[in-house]
Amino acid sequence: MVRIPTRYLLERNDCSAVACIRFPLFNAQHPPTGGHSSVTMSFGSVFVTTTPITVGPYHYVPTEWICILFLVLYSISTVLHLGQAVKYRLWWMIPTATFAGILEILGWSARLWSSRNPKLLTPYEIQIVGTIIAPTPLVAANFIILGRVITQIGPQYSRLTPRLYTIVFCCFDIVCLIVQAVGGASAAHAASTKTSASMGANIMLGGIAAQLFAIVVYVALAVETLLRLQYNRPFRYVEQRHILEKGPRVVSKNLRLMLCGMAFCTLCIFIRSVYRTVELADGWDGPVITTERYFDWLDGGMVTLAIYTLNFFYPGILVKKDNPLTHASQQSIDEESSSTKT
Repeated sequence: MVRIPTRYLLERNDCSAVACIRFPLFNAQHPPTGGHSSVTMSFGSVFVTTTPITVGPYHYVPTEWICILFLVLYSISTVLHLGQAVKYRLWWMIPTATFAGILEILGWSARLWSSRNPKLLTPYEIQIVGTIIAPTPLVAANFIILGRVITQIGPQYSRLTPRLYTIVFCCFDIVCLIVQAVGGASAAHAASTKTSASMGANIMLGGIAAQLFAIVVYVALAVETLLRLQYNRPFRYVEQRHILEKGPRVVSKNLRLMLCGMAFCTLCIFIRSVYRTVELADGWDGPVITTERYFDWLDGGMVTLAIYTLNFFYPGILVKKDNPLTHASQQSIDEESSSTKT
């Protein structure tokens, strides 16, 4: 009789199993003894049944090399964002993109800790809060960049002024950040006290759903602005002596690159938000949240692509100088508004 450990037969993330061997001739079961799973092989037919054992709050053991990979990637991007913000004096990129990277580093450091101590609750609680709120400052960066781009291409084509874009969407983003943080803290506290974490999950779900709604509205307004620009259909019909009255406005190559970068970044964050919404709606024991590869690809992978997109399509390079035509347009709009009031 030979005993073979099941770790050679089962994938690592299946969280080990208790194997029972059935011998049809004797109708007997021989469960393995001790703390290790094993399969007993003998002559005749062998049937293996497994009973899963829960490994900590994740229901799986986070893969160590994946945690290290994301930790390195986020660290590089965060350092780059900090250096770029200082070099181009875009200080608002520090509390947005740079802060998002710091939160991801915190979250993935906790997951690396969990890969070595999967049953420990402290790193699990840290990664809940860190990874759930990290993309929110990154979304705020996109909101601010859109306002700057609209200033360049012509605010008369936008439903909202560039300043309103920043104020409205960033304030809404801050509210979403607070809601997600409260929900994450509540869920983490529930995990530590071994009570129901459904309330915290529902709060986080509400915050992510609200953020998803904000992204949809943001995209709709951006698309509307670009279409009005393309077909020369401004919201405000004013005298613009310095701008051609007929034909579409010409957008510079840099602004086109910035718009492409923003579109890809927003798409990645949108995919991540949809995944998180499904994950939390499915429950803490659902198949989505208990499958590691979903989290690695749809959360870690998507946010990595989003944050690096803003490294390569950096607003300090692509949206660097003000457009004098836009200044003339904005001044004309302001003059018309003041004359209307008088």
